[in-house]
Amino acid sequence: MEENNITRIDLDDKQYILIGTAHVSKQSAEQVKQVIEEEQPDSVCVELDDQRYQSITNKSKWKEMDIFQVIKEKKATLLLMNLAISSFQRRVAKQFGINPGQEMIQGIESAEEVGAELVLADRNIQITFNRIWRNLGWKGKALLLTQVIAGIFSKETISEEELEKMKSQDMIDSMLEDFTENFPRLKEPLIDERDQYLAQKIKNAPGEKIVAVLGAAHVPGITKEIQKDHDLEQLTKIPPKSNVPKVIGWSIPVIILSIIIYTFLANPSAGWQQTVSWILWNGSLSAIGTALAFGHPLAILTAFVLAPLTSLNPLLAAGWFAGFVQAYMRRPNVNDFEKLAEDVFSVKGFWNNKVTRVLLVIVLANLGSSLGTIVGGADVIRLFFQNIS
Repeated sequence: MEENNITRIDLDDKQYILIGTAHVSKQSAEQVKQVIEEEQPDSVCVELDDQRYQSITNKSKWKEMDIFQVIKEKKATLLLMNLAISSFQRRVAKQFGINPGQEMIQGIESAEEVGAELVLADRNIQITFNRIWRNLGWKGKALLLTQVIAGIFSKETISEEELEKMKSQDMIDSMLEDFTENFPRLKEPLIDERDQYLAQKIKNAPGEKIVAVLGAAHVPGITKEIQKDHDLEQLTKIPPKSNVPKVIGWSIPVIILSIIIYTFLANPSAGWQQTVSWILWNGSLSAIGTALAFGHPLAILTAFVLAPLTSLNPLLAAGWFAGFVQAYMRRPNVNDFEKLAEDVFSVKGFWNNKVTRVLLVIVLANLGSSLGTIVGGADVIRLFFQNIS
């Protein structure tokens, strides 16, 4: 049997066979099938979490999504990022005539064929993103969101050299590689922690012979980490939110309101100027963001009316309300959910699908409102010093 990309580890009376696969290679799926059939393992571990497993095995999962629940649970940005990654994967698949994740599908099928227990060994992708998100400041969050979403608009083809490089990487890793160079702290939650999590899940797999189907980039880390014991509970904890953003979030509206109230008492005319400026900057920029997402007129109006108010309450966001109105006025139908996986492949599809339209309305309305808070707040302060002296 061909031993390329295969790492064998004997530890504590158990044998682990790690297959380092290329996520964009047809040969990898064939090798997975061959190894599992010849080794007849007790367990097969695949580099999937339950969410990605469901997306592979349950083709109707998009139809079951409740867009209103997504908004209520504040998961619109996360879902948009997941869809952007899906768009990147489908573009690579179309260019090279491959099926991303085919080696994982083969692992699932082969495990069933030989009667091995299937182990979903990767950490939940939402936990990974949440741990990444908490490690970033405002600048980092904006850059990350921009870089991931930019993948939707990119029409560049992948070169053969880039393809070869991707063959040793996780799809997510390959998308965010440049970003991790600029933000080294991301390497820990994105790669190192997942190596530890995968290693422990593989160690915990039942039986004496375990085959693990993994992206080749994770094999060196797992080979090292499997020699140690790792606390899975600790690796799946969401770090507590820093109090700094909360303090800043409440300080800004308190300062703005205090300045406007003081100005009203000292110079009512200037106070009205400040109020109008705050309303126009917040409302207009949030409405523009909603319009850029081709939101419904009522969603645009909602963003304009509510942004000046929600900007004074860190617990609320104009985009949520605009998104609810968008979803109500142009509610996604079954066809939109069925076409979602295909539509995220193109910019036109991303904007035309009613599901992604709602997500774009939420994100862009919130971005506009945030910008409006900065500009409007600065103008309120300018008017204060200009009129109160």
